[in-house]
Amino acid sequence: MKLSQFEFELPEELISKYPANHRDESRLMVVNRKEGTIEHKLFKDVIDYFEEGDVMILNDTKVFPARMYGNKEKTGARIEVFLLRELNAENRLWDVLVDPARKIRIGNKLFFGEDDSLVAEVIDNTTSRGRTLRFLFDGSYEEFRAKLLELGETPLPKLIGRDVEELDKERYQTIFAKNEGAVAAPSAGLHFSKHLLKRLEIKGVEFAETTLHVGLGTFAPVEVEDLSKHKMDSEQIVISPNSADKINTAKIEKRRICAVGTTVMRTVESSVSASQQLNPFTGWTNKFLFPPHEFSIANSMISNFHKPKSTLLMSVAAFGGYDLIMEAYKVAIKEKYKFYAYGDAMLII
Repeated sequence: MKLSQFEFELPEELISKYPANHRDESRLMVVNRKEGTIEHKLFKDVIDYFEEGDVMILNDTKVFPARMYGNKEKTGARIEVFLLRELNAENRLWDVLVDPARKIRIGNKLFFGEDDSLVAEVIDNTTSRGRTLRFLFDGSYEEFRAKLLELGETPLPKLIGRDVEELDKERYQTIFAKNEGAVAAPSAGLHFSKHLLKRLEIKGVEFAETTLHVGLGTFAPVEVEDLSKHKMDSEQIVISPNSADKINTAKIEKRRICAVGTTVMRTVESSVSASQQLNPFTGWTNKFLFPPHEFSIANSMISNFHKPKSTLLMSVAAFGGYDLIMEAYKVAIKEKYKFYAYGDAMLII
């Protein structure tokens, strides 16, 4: 498949700037692969498509406040620093993106906080992900992390087109988030409210938690026309033995297994045994799902509506079928569904 096959015109007004008033009341498009049908519901209606013994696989990653603002030594220029990945805890080394990038050189120092209480030095600017910073901080590691939390802000995607507000602290986080390490929320999970989870639980639907710390790999643009030549940046994943058992049991019993989000789908497709079972795994994945792909674990999927030419859209098209998903996106635009992290959702069955 070619990159140009995933191009479409997305009207600016369909980019959702704010989440729905209630998590589970965003709109839900239900796409049935077998029937080729498209239905329009509310997200809380998702419960109608699942029975006792079915499994929903969640990504329990937690977003940390990855966006910081510092000032460059001497010039005082304001520099945005986006924390991507901790490279070395002891030496306080981090891979970061800086903006504006052209102003930053090896050896430059950046000062953070009103009292310049945190200082970082640029030690490498040749990484594929941007820059490497060494933070200079005298306190303990715990104090250092507390300082990052204090100075950082919710890394709301720039595409949303507004400044971060107080509500984002809570709403740009799933209610089941617990393992800190993501620089973006797994957006399909944002639609689940406590009430909906409880109702699903009462119905007998089971939940299996996995972790994928969403990093730059998920959002890096595809710059090659031939998709087979695109390389994903690696992201950290965890599949516990308990979750693997739960999912494998449901698979043997031919239950519905739902990947909540493209991150979950990539996680489970990264650790499949020769007998098409899910293996427990802790490590890294650079799995890139695009059509055609034979899926081994999940037989249904929840996803948000993604931007043109994104790896997220390609993953959804791989699972739902290219023609049907591109048709569903046309319908979504016509029916004014909202796109991106705070937008509406799609259930593919």
